[in-house]
Amino acid sequence: MNRRNRRNVTALALLGALTLASGCTLMDSEPSAKRTYDPQPRAHQDVEKEVGDLSSRALDMTQVKGKVTDGGPATYPCGTSEEKKQGLRNVRHVWSVYGVDHDALGQGMKNLAAQLPQNGWKVVKNGPNENTAAKTPEVLAVHEATHTQLEAKWMDSSDGGENLINFAVYSRCFKDTDVK
Repeated sequence: MNRRNRRNVTALALLGALTLASGCTLMDSEPSAKRTYDPQPRAHQDVEKEVGDLSSRALDMTQVKGKVTDGGPATYPCGTSEEKKQGLRNVRHVWSVYGVDHDALGQGMKNLAAQLPQNGWKVVKNGPNENTAAKTPEVLAVHEATHTQLEAKWMDSSDGGENLINFAVYSRCFKDTDVK
């Protein structure tokens, strides 16, 4: 991969991370009385492993044999300011698969959408990404056992970058048992 393409992949991964961070911040900034669940006590290491395993399985479901951006799941504060002080956290894993041709990525998105329900996920959207010029597919899903969320977006080179699938996999807020 040349230097320019590497910068494009890095920029897209960063953009995905920022989008995910702002989305979670907006979603979790509501008072806990409006949250539809009670954050459960969990060790952040356990949640990081869970999110990492689900991310890895999502890649396997695509059956795309490409390059994968570096980095793993990480823990971040979530909730209101007071909840953050009390140790409310979530885990996010933002990454991309790239370095394969257009057709392989398209088939990967189809494979992912078909395999998710068979692997414990409820697909809540499987259709065009209205925020891209090419209207490339995106898949949004929730893991039914863990409530982990997955966003997979096919980023096409016509959108100004490299062909890739960008993934954002993230947990619900939880009470980090390691925060004193």
